[in-house]
Amino acid sequence: MPGFGPFDSYRDALVAACPLILSQRGGNAGHRDDMSFRTRWQVSTEYCAWLYYTPDGKYEMSRLVESTRPIAPDDQHERGCTLPTFVEDSRYPPHSLKHLYILHNHPGVPTNISGRDIRAVINAARVHGETIETRDGRIPISIVAFFSNHYDPAPRTCDGFFEYSKGSTEVVKWTPDPRGHWRREKAGTVQWKSRTEFEFVPTP
Repeated sequence: MPGFGPFDSYRDALVAACPLILSQRGGNAGHRDDMSFRTRWQVSTEYCAWLYYTPDGKYEMSRLVESTRPIAPDDQHERGCTLPTFVEDSRYPPHSLKHLYILHNHPGVPTNISGRDIRAVINAARVHGETIETRDGRIPISIVAFFSNHYDPAPRTCDGFFEYSKGSTEVVKWTPDPRGHWRREKAGTVQWKSRTEFEFVPTP
């Protein structure tokens, strides 16, 4: 992604990716209780990208893929965004990049990680492996969903993100406090029935 990174820390890369993605055209529709939410949702866009690890030991983000397609007709909860299986970066040899995080925005809040998001991690792990070896140790392949709590056509701040990592039994929600520290809270439980079958129970 031009103008993004590289980063030495995947956490720094995630924090930088959040406002960049939310500030894209239609990337934020605001809160579902807002009076004009339905209109904004109809013209909203979900963006997705890969956060990947390079042979130089850096974290980079791919170019964005965008979608205005809802999962189902008149669906006001989730849109679909399909990433290419592999990132191409001409600076590095083919197949030398390690695909680490599926990044995407949720245009409307509150919206937790979905079963479809968890399924995307399962599918990605089949291709790229369940864990990735990095300078920070082995990191499970994961998905995050960025959100902004209030409507702004181009928000420059990140109000937080949901995260799910392959093999975990929890979905977590990360939000910044006034001092800029990130607070972690449980957002749901993933009950695994087999290596590919699960039930997601959001935290009330």
